[in-house]
Amino acid sequence: MSRTLRAQHDSFPLSQPFRISRGVKTLAEVVTVELEQGGVVGRGEGVPYARYGESIESALAAIDGIRGAIEGGADRAQLLDLLGAGAARNAVDCALWDLEARLGGRSVAAKIGAPEPGRLVSALTIGIDTPMAMAVAASRIADAPLIKVKVDATIPDAQIRAVRNAAPNAKLIVDPNESWDQQLVRAMQSVLVVLRVDLLEQPVPAEADEWLENFAPDVPICADESVHVAADLDTVARRYQVVNVKLDKSGGLTEALALAEAARARGLGLMTGCMISSSLSIAPALHVARMSDFVDLDGPIWLMEDRPGGVRDEAGWLWPPQQGFWGTK
Repeated sequence: MSRTLRAQHDSFPLSQPFRISRGVKTLAEVVTVELEQGGVVGRGEGVPYARYGESIESALAAIDGIRGAIEGGADRAQLLDLLGAGAARNAVDCALWDLEARLGGRSVAAKIGAPEPGRLVSALTIGIDTPMAMAVAASRIADAPLIKVKVDATIPDAQIRAVRNAAPNAKLIVDPNESWDQQLVRAMQSVLVVLRVDLLEQPVPAEADEWLENFAPDVPICADESVHVAADLDTVARRYQVVNVKLDKSGGLTEALALAEAARARGLGLMTGCMISSSLSIAPALHVARMSDFVDLDGPIWLMEDRPGGVRDEAGWLWPPQQGFWGTK
């Protein structure tokens, strides 16, 4: 067996700035991996995230460090020992899934015993802005079934209220991206209830969430930065009611499926999320999304131009990529 690994940095300009509490993004910076064997190519994508100490350069270096093992035939199970969880392993793991499906003539869905991905509700995100600007943004997508509202610690109540007034029927996820503290979380409980917020995502820093073990929230709280892999659940399950599974955190679809199944076994709610990415990151995540209570896979919707054949959004309903894009022949 002769296998060739190629890894490169790709950039996708955004159609508009994406603002969260940590800053503003105007480009989706990704690592693309291609694995070629017998003239067949499998692809995967990872999005290095500075919050986790990752960069494009560090991810490419990590992938180059395991080149010999992967080209020598290492499989997904061996990959778990070769690289830690993160964007680099995600790109390689998903490329291996894709390659296996194409070489074996069985889709990823068939391999895991699941239905082929279909249309599903996926959140449309409103970035941080003035309440008036966020209301205008919400009015444009008011018919979407699920809206995610990015906030910080300045005027979150006014921002959420503006979105709710402009989109009275949508389910709402509020995401402070770790910018709140315990006092603000407690103070916001009644606001979240009155504004009919369905989920509060990672309000406080992952390093300062111990107090949640003794807190009974009025609205379920979802772990994002606090949970990466299934081994984290012993702690996370005591502090959160829902976990956000992202392939870039778990290090690929292999561990993401294990995390999702372990979370379900503990009675936790599930969310599937993503970074700002192309559809090559989203296609594998759809296999976790089918198990989830909340889906937030609008990363490619922010791009000026996605990879050809990728996912498409219709008013908050996400359609899977075209046949043959990823994970199928």
